[in-house]
Order: sequence, then structure tokens, then C-alpha cells
Amino acid sequence: MAPGFSRYIGIDYSGAQVPTAGLKGLRVYLAAPRQPPAEVLPAASPGKFWTRRGVAEWLLPALAQEIPTLVGIDHAFSFPLQYFERYGLAPDWGAFLDDFQRHWPSDQDHTSVDLIRAGAAGNGAARTGS
Repeated sequence: MAPGFSRYIGIDYSGAQVPTAGLKGLRVYLAAPRQPPAEVLPAASPGKFWTRRGVAEWLLPALAQEIPTLVGIDHAFSFPLQYFERYGLAPDWGAFLDDFQRHWPSDQDHTSVDLIRAGAAGNGAARTGS
């Protein structure tokens, strides 16, 4: 474990479906020094699995506590520099997120990646990779 931290949170992330869909592949684990990791079960979920929104709502107050915490998420938080160059985007994280959300609004209720790919929401066709 990394020195200086009192709590460790690991998130096995899945971005499939919509933000409110319970996902079997979305898991949260909590560990502390000298304690084995334990899976954190969702408190309020329509089913027995975490939702993306549920993880965010659980994580925000957990990180607001004054406990030095290291969070690891199995998720790529950036794109290759070529993506920014191809679409004329400044290498600025906030600007990227704004642009991405306009094209891939998968944070909205009832908006899945599949709906965006099909052209029923957003404009994912204008921001695709190869």
C-alpha cells in the first residue's frame, strides 16, 4: 500500500448502459492498512449491482471526509493526443470534457452508448476513433 494514505478505494469500472443501470461489472472495494480489502455493496440501487451514478454519489461524500484516500479506477481518463489534434481540440481537460459530453451525452438518464452510436442521441459519429 502507498505510504501516506489511510484508505484505499478500488473501482472496477464499466461505462456500459445508462448512468442508472445496475451493472454486474461495476464493483467497489475498500481497504485500509493492515486490513484486507472488502467489497462495498451498493446501498441504494434498483438491483443488486452498482450504477455509475450510484458510485459517484457514494464516492463524493467518502472523499469529502478528511481521510487521506487513494482511489484507483479501472478506466481510461484520457484520449491519445492524436484525438485532440484530429478534432482541433486544445489539450485542456475541461474543454475536452465539455466537447465530449456534447457528442457523447452518456451521463444523461436513458442515454446509452448504443443509442448514441445509432444516432438517436448526441453526435457520436462526429467524434469517433479508429
